[in-house]
Amino acid sequence: MIQAPLSEFADKMSEIMPVIVKEFARRETHELYKSKITLAQMLVLSCLHEKSDAKMKDLASFMKVSTAAMTGIADRLVRDGYVCRVYEPRDRRVIKVKLTAKGEELLQKINRQRRQMVIDVFGRLKPQDRSDYLRVITQIREILLNEDEEGH
Repeated sequence: MIQAPLSEFADKMSEIMPVIVKEFARRETHELYKSKITLAQMLVLSCLHEKSDAKMKDLASFMKVSTAAMTGIADRLVRDGYVCRVYEPRDRRVIKVKLTAKGEELLQKINRQRRQMVIDVFGRLKPQDRSDYLRVITQIREILLNEDEEGH
């Protein structure tokens, strides 16, 4: 098989990726729309699920937004009951954000629906193709995460 030049690969990826992102988003759980939560809010919920709680500045850093922008995201999540603010007993200036039971329930529901969507789409591929895709996408994730850590 003849290898296409990297520039042609980049052109094809630029053509394909928006379609994939759009179609996955279209199939994305209706909970995002029904609950009126944004992708940014979903990412915060996922982060809190992993960490249990987090300081606002750490969430802002994770999201690559200002602390003020993160406060706006958190305010909406608090208003809707998905997270709560917890004040550090030793220093009330330190505010952490924590997932509530309602937030955890929403996240689990979204993850179940997302899992089913992946099964529906990737179930149409051969096992070897799924394995190859997972291997490559994992490598891409590592490259992107390493760039973030190196400050690129």
